[in-house]
Amino acid sequence: MQDQFDNLSVHTQKGIDFLERYGHFIRDRCAIEEEYATKLRNLVKRYQPKKKDEEDYQYSPCKAFRKELNEVNDQAGQREVIAENLQANVLRELGLLVKEFKDDRKKYLQEGVRLRTSLASQIGTLERARKAYEKAFRESERASENYQKADADLDLSRAEVEKQRMNMNLKTQQSEEAKTEYAKQLQTTNDMQNMHYNSSMPEVFANLQELDEKRIKNMRNYMLKSVEIERAVAPIIAQCLDGIEKAAHEINEKEDTLLVIERYKSGFQPPGDFPFEDLSAAKMQIDGNSKLSQPVMQPIHNHLTVKGTMSGGKMKKRVGIFNIFSSNKKLIEVCIALKNNVPGYGDGQKEDYSDLPPNQRKKRLQQRIDEIQAKIQQESAAHDGLTKMKGVYEQNPALGDPLTIESQLTQSTNKLEKLAADLAKYQGYLDEAIKAGVNLSSPSQLQRKPTTNGSATRPLSSRRSSHSGGEESLSRSASDSSVSNATANQANKKSAPSTPQPTHGPESGLGTSRTSLPGSGGEEYYVDEVDAQPPLGTCKALYPFDATSEGSIPMYDGEELYMIELDQGDGWTRVRRISQPIEGFVPTSYIECHLYNT
Repeated sequence: MQDQFDNLSVHTQKGIDFLERYGHFIRDRCAIEEEYATKLRNLVKRYQPKKKDEEDYQYSPCKAFRKELNEVNDQAGQREVIAENLQANVLRELGLLVKEFKDDRKKYLQEGVRLRTSLASQIGTLERARKAYEKAFRESERASENYQKADADLDLSRAEVEKQRMNMNLKTQQSEEAKTEYAKQLQTTNDMQNMHYNSSMPEVFANLQELDEKRIKNMRNYMLKSVEIERAVAPIIAQCLDGIEKAAHEINEKEDTLLVIERYKSGFQPPGDFPFEDLSAAKMQIDGNSKLSQPVMQPIHNHLTVKGTMSGGKMKKRVGIFNIFSSNKKLIEVCIALKNNVPGYGDGQKEDYSDLPPNQRKKRLQQRIDEIQAKIQQESAAHDGLTKMKGVYEQNPALGDPLTIESQLTQSTNKLEKLAADLAKYQGYLDEAIKAGVNLSSPSQLQRKPTTNGSATRPLSSRRSSHSGGEESLSRSASDSSVSNATANQANKKSAPSTPQPTHGPESGLGTSRTSLPGSGGEEYYVDEVDAQPPLGTCKALYPFDATSEGSIPMYDGEELYMIELDQGDGWTRVRRISQPIEGFVPTSYIECHLYNT
């Protein structure tokens, strides 16, 4: 290895570069872990339930999803822990170690270069001494030969011979001196070379070897430390995954269905059976001028159309005259609701929740009572604390003035009295709702009563849904409505307001309608297969109305109808008969509207 100094220098440099590259890998990994944790937290924050959706998070899938969000958030925290520990225990130490290795390598290489330079310099000195000795030796031999020739030549004088002898002696002396110097430099060079290859350079190589082994060892240790850092949080991440798995197993479709039933059931009982309609007992009185008799059930032929109202298929959507009222539909709807004192418009929800179905009312009242009781408990604790503080101040005036507590005690007492009054009030509302629910569920309420003319009343709306075998049901039915008979109409005859007079009828039909009420001597109504829209509410006829335009239907005073579409500003409201699936338009000013609570 004595001659591989340059290769060892390159190798150690590559090793340090590799260690530094590993440090860059740890740095980039920390950045990725932090970015991943940040994105996970942002994801959890983005999918956290909004305050308006809190009520929907009572179902098991929503609860499980919320738990999963919490577990994912915890996982994000563990990724941050990994990044922090890698930075503190690996990346920072790696940076310091790389700097230390670079400094040590530089020092060792400089020492090796110095030793090599010294040896090369000594070898150069030896070479110069050898050449000087070689030159002096040749000159000495040449001077000796010249002296011998001069001494043998009889023609030369003694002075010239003496000169040659002196030159020979000088050259011989110079040769001996060069020889001595050469021998000295040779000894020095050999000693230095032995020390260089046997002591100095092996020491440098040993230092470089130790440096490289230390680098490799630390590389192994830092990799193991990285594993330990991640393994330390692995149980926590596993617990997060177990939590998600547990949350998934807690999803229960049966319980959720029961929660839906409990949440939306209205408490209304299903309507009773329809009584038999004795048509022979119904006496129809017809007033051809202003009164119309009560309609009688007529046969329905699905292959025909409603005369004067629809031309087969589905009814056309009414857009008003020149479509000028369509943009104000919502405003007109609210105005009509306010005119007819419809609950839920303008006045907000009632204090006793009487505008809600029985079960929903009881649930809301119970929630309100629980809130008041919690406030009473909190205020009572505060009142007790103030009382104790006042007693302490009275015993030790140095701590404070008892009069400063008196006003707070008075205020707390007033709050407690007000809360107690509210609690009694809402408890009374709840008792009233419970009694009303008992009365509503009694068998006598489930029987339908026939009207004076023998016809049975029908519910305004009925929505039912059952859950797995009929254990519980969501039912809602409005109060029964009855049709006033023709005699009452004639006895309570009123002066009707003027009907709206557009250029065409509500359905833009031309000409005079030939429709009339069934049983009044006119033509019969027949219904085609039409997708019936759910009614928005009911309306009651304030005045009799004779259909005078295509698309309108007649009605008698006091007749109750389903309201299918609100007035859109043209003075007409779309209605449907309760007794027959016949739809048409009537003047809005002729009816009194009652919208359903939605």
